[in-house]
Amino acid sequence: MPPKRNPLKLNPLQLKTLLLLQEIARIPGTTTAGADGEVVISSFPPAHGDHFHLGESVVSGKDATGLYKQEVWNALTRKGLARAEWPHRIALTPAGQSYETGLAGEILQRHAH
Repeated sequence: MPPKRNPLKLNPLQLKTLLLLQEIARIPGTTTAGADGEVVISSFPPAHGDHFHLGESVVSGKDATGLYKQEVWNALTRKGLARAEWPHRIALTPAGQSYETGLAGEILQRHAH
């Protein structure tokens, strides 16, 4: 039986935000190592008009609003996917790094800018 999709019942904004944090964590030089396998993110990509760049991907600004909302960071922390230190940094736990959001093809545009 395949794993249940979204077993922690994250809402759409939480799922988008988690996906973006996972992508930021995959870009070399954007994180520092934290305790117990966590990766710590303390800076976020700047907007470029109505979008921003994450490595080889382009993301619409409307899909990134959760990166700047304390409530979203707190929800990810409550679910054990992150450890938030709003507004300075957020650490993705190993569970947060591996959680399947199912949104990569929808949110991450992998084409030339």
